[in-house]
Amino acid sequence: MRQTLRKRHNRQRRHLHVRKRIAGTSERPRLSVFRSLNNIYCQMIDDTTGRTLIAASTQSKELRDKKPAKGKAPFAALVGKLVAEKSLAMGIKTAVFDRGPYKFHGRVKALADAAREAGLTI
Repeated sequence: MRQTLRKRHNRQRRHLHVRKRIAGTSERPRLSVFRSLNNIYCQMIDDTTGRTLIAASTQSKELRDKKPAKGKAPFAALVGKLVAEKSLAMGIKTAVFDRGPYKFHGRVKALADAAREAGLTI
């Protein structure tokens, strides 16, 4: 029990460490990433109004049937491409990347790289 509380505390501390430097505006929203065991979720958030502008995940209607045969990183790349396409359709060309408490590698990096390749400036 004590170890799980410590892990949760360390995760919250890492997240706050990242978030104190990052804030999204309506011109340049925050691209927030949440990674669960099987899925990955991302949102474009305007922190001045507290609104979520765009959301995409591996459970989105557009991606449910497109699951790659192997690995989670290619699926995260599809989510990054989808969120970039949605944001460009809304006229949002730049974003601030919020990796949360996660290291910038694996699924998180795949999502960010795919969003950049699709035309979003992070």
